[in-house]
Amino acid sequence: MPTLLYYPLVRSPQEVLHQALLYWDDMASVVPMDPEAYEEAVSDELKDLRERGLYHPIVLGTQYRQPLDDMLHLEVLTRELRELAAGPPSPQLSVMDAFLFRSKLGHFLEEEIIRLGLGRRLEGSARWRGAGLAVSREVRLLLLGTLAQEVAFTTDTRAYMPYTDQRSAHETSLRPMAPGFGVAAWRVELGRLLPMPAPGTPTSEVLAFRDRYADERERLMGATQTMLSDLRREWEHPADVLERMRVALKQAREDYEAAAQASRMAWVQRSISVTAGVATAAVGALVVPDLAWVAGIAGSIGFNIATREVRPLFRARNGHPFSYLHQVDRELA
Repeated sequence: MPTLLYYPLVRSPQEVLHQALLYWDDMASVVPMDPEAYEEAVSDELKDLRERGLYHPIVLGTQYRQPLDDMLHLEVLTRELRELAAGPPSPQLSVMDAFLFRSKLGHFLEEEIIRLGLGRRLEGSARWRGAGLAVSREVRLLLLGTLAQEVAFTTDTRAYMPYTDQRSAHETSLRPMAPGFGVAAWRVELGRLLPMPAPGTPTSEVLAFRDRYADERERLMGATQTMLSDLRREWEHPADVLERMRVALKQAREDYEAAAQASRMAWVQRSISVTAGVATAAVGALVVPDLAWVAGIAGSIGFNIATREVRPLFRARNGHPFSYLHQVDRELA
């Protein structure tokens, strides 16, 4: 299973951390290079998980395959930053109320953001504050969503799954490498298939469940990943994919639910959706036919499959096929 790569922040909400521990191998996030800023940004819990090999802080420019200022997305990113700066003034850009660690960025990006008037260096008595930029929330989402996708595409030592709990960050990261270039995708809701520990569950209990029921956990995620991969490759025949996977998914879910009940932990359902780019690309938008009727083929599995046109991840047609979005249910928080 790949590593869940959380963005746009260093620390994820607790429910995302628990999901990473249950349904992925581990979790990662992009952290500042500056040592003092790192100490401020990374929680004690994440530091403990790092010692266990379950959290991987990503420091761009050191463990990264290529210099940050030469990244694949740089041309697209700088073009969009310049378009934002050239557009009419808007509250979304003029209110610089979001914090961004400067050492997450390369020198070129930092200077470009300041030159365009999209950010300013902060000053303050705290060392970590002096290591920061003030930017708008829109600019922060654009920058960090791009960095997450860059890591997922270019790091060859580990498989990363870009993952966010902010819809705006998710949509920002799904954009074309050139104007007019589009690709279609399935948006698949997995919340009913992947139950979550209830709010307030200690991470120690989640780790104990992970260890005790490793086989059930890995079987469920293996079946889910296979289903998503097959949907991407056989996007014209989703009913065939679901019918073929029905038995394996049903058995994996039942085994996992039995383990969850035996654990005596409280469990809830949260909305977890994946955007799976299909294995075909075209100039202009490739519109997948409306195949929402196939939702019924899964029976009790509970998929909610619908189509929508999305902008692609860079190289999505040949590279990383998935990007996940966690929609927090505020009533359960």
